[in-house]
Amino acid sequence: MTSDGDTVLSLGMHPSAIDFSRYPGITEQMLAERIEAGEQALRDAGFDIVPCRLMSADPDDGEQRIRACLAEHDVTVVVIGAGLRMAEEHTLLFERAVNLLVERVPGIRFCFNTSPDTTIDALRRWARPRSGAAT
Repeated sequence: MTSDGDTVLSLGMHPSAIDFSRYPGITEQMLAERIEAGEQALRDAGFDIVPCRLMSADPDDGEQRIRACLAEHDVTVVVIGAGLRMAEEHTLLFERAVNLLVERVPGIRFCFNTSPDTTIDALRRWARPRSGAAT
């Protein structure tokens, strides 16, 4: 946690791990740009963001990556992206991520977006930006 705001784990699939056949008109590059723009908007709004992009859908790899992110940062809130939450093939990975976060970060608050563009709205429901930051 920053001196006066929450540190937010931004958890989701890396754009290279997404099956774009189910998202006509969206490419890996477009998604990567939207994620980066969304995270920059969050920083500009005063949120302390820790990106954690899962490179594969393998639950063991995902859990290892999440553990590494948690070992490096004290987080109080997590926003879990739609690519991880909503794709049926990622159900086990999503389930393990949630259970790991509950175990490792007691009291963690969960936020859910529908796209990179709605992340700021999700965070505003549950996270505190640094004081004096534009919200």
